[in-house]
Amino acid sequence: MEEATIKNTGATFTPKGLSDFLANKIFYELDSTLKDSYTILDPACGEGELLSSISEKFNDLTNIDVNIRGFDTNINYVVTARNNLAKFKNFNINIENKDFLISDGVLLEPKNLFNQFDDKEFADLIIANPPYVRTQILGAEKAQEIAKRFNLKGRVDLYYPFLIAMTNVLKTGGIIGVITSNRYLTTKSGETIRNYLLDNYELIEVIDLGDTKVFDAAVLPAIFIGRKKTNKKILVNNCRFAKIYEQTEGERQDTIKSDSLFDILIKNKTGIYSVESKIYNLSVGYLKHSNVKTDVWKFTSDEENKWIEQIKLKTGFFIGERFKVRVGVKSCADNVFIKQDWSKEETLPENVFFKPLISQENIQRWCSKNDSELKILYPHYYQDGKRMVLDIDLYPKAKAYLEKHKTQLTSRNYLIDAGRNWYELWVPQNPLLWNYPKLVFPDISLNARFYYDEKGSIVNGNCYWIVAKDNTEKNLLFLIQGIANSELMAKYHDLCFNNKLYSGRRRYLTQYIEKYPIPNPKDINSLKIIDLVKELNTLSQDNVEINELELKLNALVEKAFGF
Repeated sequence: MEEATIKNTGATFTPKGLSDFLANKIFYELDSTLKDSYTILDPACGEGELLSSISEKFNDLTNIDVNIRGFDTNINYVVTARNNLAKFKNFNINIENKDFLISDGVLLEPKNLFNQFDDKEFADLIIANPPYVRTQILGAEKAQEIAKRFNLKGRVDLYYPFLIAMTNVLKTGGIIGVITSNRYLTTKSGETIRNYLLDNYELIEVIDLGDTKVFDAAVLPAIFIGRKKTNKKILVNNCRFAKIYEQTEGERQDTIKSDSLFDILIKNKTGIYSVESKIYNLSVGYLKHSNVKTDVWKFTSDEENKWIEQIKLKTGFFIGERFKVRVGVKSCADNVFIKQDWSKEETLPENVFFKPLISQENIQRWCSKNDSELKILYPHYYQDGKRMVLDIDLYPKAKAYLEKHKTQLTSRNYLIDAGRNWYELWVPQNPLLWNYPKLVFPDISLNARFYYDEKGSIVNGNCYWIVAKDNTEKNLLFLIQGIANSELMAKYHDLCFNNKLYSGRRRYLTQYIEKYPIPNPKDINSLKIIDLVKELNTLSQDNVEINELELKLNALVEKAFGF
């Protein structure tokens, strides 16, 4: 497969296969009666890969004026793009060495995010692969200037203002086909851009390219194709979708052999495909988005929707209705506070400071025993309804150790500015809660690892946790642990949250876990799940019975949801 490299500007070279695929998609959406003239825009054109592909579609058409416009801030790319497009001799080619975000018509003055149109719309078609760069990476001054101009808040990617700017210059009824990161599709932070697209476009198709590595970069890409609305009040809900991810687990037989990833996408039929040694799972259907704009978009087929609806029928509660999902502690100086072997330190703090630590690297799915020596220096305690901090003047060894690292610790200005002690954790959480029974699970993991702890361990910031404050809640933790570690919930997670990373790893974020469905706790199958999970938590990790008990657990979970 063709790979891409990241440019200095943050844009990407678009592989030929992907360029041609997107150009075909856009051209297909044109009205059957072609216009006399088209202006085609790429606002971050690089070496002109996308413009070349879309130009090929128009090259054999007669009696149509074609105007190609491109922008890039790198003069070398501009020169190359002009040379690559020179073969289209009948077209008007205009490639500018300029920042599109400050070009005419993009945005004349700061306006509301959902009301930024002006009278300088010129593009009939937009084909783009804008840079995926956190605005913070651009530098504080540049980031603030972009955020102010486009009325953006929080941590956003540079493709956000590009989407807004492209919309402003696209004619009403015009078509956009854009490659971006797929993060906005299903994350809470992507809510703003999802709403923007719904308000301004008739959504035609969304393609999540997942972990297929069409680019040699850490970003998982997606394609969005839309038609700029003539009436913003119209909400069209028949957007096609496709999602394709590499299959790293489960059945691999009966695959459909294909020549390339794009050959699979062109087939546009749900199934398991093989390209040489790679196995891909393609799902196609219609995008689901509710009238609640904060909801993530769902990419599920009719058959998958029926399966999800069956689970909803048997849902007793969602985790977020009964429990708060908390993040672990954050020190912003882990090399000082967290160590696998503290005995190697010349000055060892007093024992009162040390707590066992559950972290991404030592968490397991079952079993109450964890032999890891990972410990955290935790200077916080609870007293009289308040979180307190140990006075290091009373603990000379701890004081000596911490003062060795005082320069690093005092550089955490945000801690000092908040009036806190220089040797505290930045996010210590409530020390009272550590001694309660809790479920802990990692932020990122190939498979679910919901681990039960009642030994007072601290939870690291790369994990989340749920705490039970009485026996009733404790039993609910066991039920949640069984459901969350089951094969059924792995499938539900993938269908409803669509958040796989490279190599099949999943994100277990608060916003997802709070929406995990749990069956009625009084159901006979739920009670059996609780008993079975208690047994699993007593076994050592290498016990041969675990596999057999997990098979029983998966069968009980299926029954609990009515399958």
